[in-house]
Amino acid sequence: MMVRSGSPVLRLGTLIFAVLSLLLGAGGTAWPQSAPPSLGVQEQAPQAPPPSTPAPPVREENPGLINEMGKLFDKLPSILPPIKSPSETMNDLSRLAKPSTMVSGRMACPASSNGAPDCKQAADQLCQSKGYKEGKSLNADSAEKCSAKVLIPGRQRKPDDCRTDTFVTSALCQN
Repeated sequence: MMVRSGSPVLRLGTLIFAVLSLLLGAGGTAWPQSAPPSLGVQEQAPQAPPPSTPAPPVREENPGLINEMGKLFDKLPSILPPIKSPSETMNDLSRLAKPSTMVSGRMACPASSNGAPDCKQAADQLCQSKGYKEGKSLNADSAEKCSAKVLIPGRQRKPDDCRTDTFVTSALCQN
């Protein structure tokens, strides 16, 4: 009888059950039984040593599915990474996370060589002003700064009248 289920877990479980049944059900040869003891009194003759059991025959390689799955299960512990205790895991995580603090302020991002704002430098300056070594920008703000010429009535606005300034308003600082 074939079991068909829509669940892949059930299909996998059925396959594993079938494989284990075949492996465990195919038992080897049985041990020979000794003769039942007789109830009468008999003269005991010197007993010969029991015949030595022959060594089990070496099984030749069988390239079947069952054999390949057996090889996989033998290799499985070496493939998987070792399991760490909870304290080892916490130690690893604490080494990865550096202590840091979020600070707020307003520091202008200077223009870099390509004309884009360099907010890493502004975040470092903001953190250094609060007593930390370096920082990473978390939040930035932009504002348009125009010259007073823009306010003259009837004057046409020119491209160089205004510029956009970028500011770091909060940063993550580290020692």
